Amino acid sequence: MEKLRHLPFEDLGFARVDHHRQIRRGFPEVIYCPGKTTEQIIQIFGSLAERGNNVLATRAEPAVFEALAATGQFPEAQYNELARTIALKQKEMPASKSVLPILTAGTADLPVAMEAKVTAEIMGQRTELICDVGVAGLHRLLGHLPKLQGANIIVVVAGMEGALASVLGGLVRCPVIAVPTSVGYGASLHGLSALLTMLNSCASGVTVVNIDNGFSAAVTATLINRKIDAGA
Repeated sequence: MEKLRHLPFEDLGFARVDHHRQIRRGFPEVIYCPGKTTEQIIQIFGSLAERGNNVLATRAEPAVFEALAATGQFPEAQYNELARTIALKQKEMPASKSVLPILTAGTADLPVAMEAKVTAEIMGQRTELICDVGVAGLHRLLGHLPKLQGANIIVVVAGMEGALASVLGGLVRCPVIAVPTSVGYGASLHGLSALLTMLNSCASGVTVVNIDNGFSAAVTATLINRKIDAGA
């Protein structure tokens, strides 16, 4: 009865925590930290954690993790400074049969790529991060093509002009999820230039998520791989 009391959601006053999302989607609700107070984040984190599921908070500042750690309630929670994520693993997910390659055009794209990596891995997806293989030196990409050809789906993270997704889309036989980043000088318009390049890609099979949205790319890629793995 106590468990049923908070289903399908728990009303915290400032948030209605969706505890049925784990049942519907295969992973629990994720906390997007910007716009929330530290106290609100900690309370939502606790609500999700006490159900025994894995918990992920994205775009979390170090001060938020410090406050969370200071409560002493979640000693296993880990903070990834580059990805700005807080992850609490309480449930071992079945390891994926497939590997999700996550490519970055440059080193400056790593924060978004790491958000994708942490998100995919807490969902049980195995990943491989391939860094700094942008179009300024395509020879750096070509050596990875044999293993990329075996992937079910690939996440490509790129800023500046965002051309890497189109280039890769023309070389591999699987779908590419393109993630534009806000990396670049003034005319990159905080990622808008990369977004428009990816949307206007001449390579078929390239799908685009929002600027800097490594989280969404990882969730989509993981859901696709789960379906493929289940049918293998």
